[in-house]
Amino acid sequence: QVQLVESGGGLVHAGGSLRLSCAASGNVFAIYTMGWYRQAPGKQRELVATITHTGFTNYAYSVKGRFTISTDNAKITVYLQMNSLKPEDTAVYSCYAQFGVNNYWGQGTQVTVSS
Repeated sequence: QVQLVESGGGLVHAGGSLRLSCAASGNVFAIYTMGWYRQAPGKQRELVATITHTGFTNYAYSVKGRFTISTDNAKITVYLQMNSLKPEDTAVYSCYAQFGVNNYWGQGTQVTVSS
């Protein structure tokens, strides 16, 4: 089993920044994909960004140029630096990890951006 522990959510004014982190532990290994999804009230969950253990990244169009995903392979931890936040970024952000054929989700952390 794999555990994902998230931190870093909160309330910020528009234009501000937040940094999310997600640490994986348990039955992890060095080949993986990790990332973040988000779900706003009344909307479907959507991909924000993902990164592989080799550093290949993928971003949603709406966050390109504002968000940066990175990873610490030694710690099996993924970070999401969110800059120039907008009210429409308000959502519950959930960490995602794929190790082998298994997918895992964190409990989610609330990000609220006030206008």
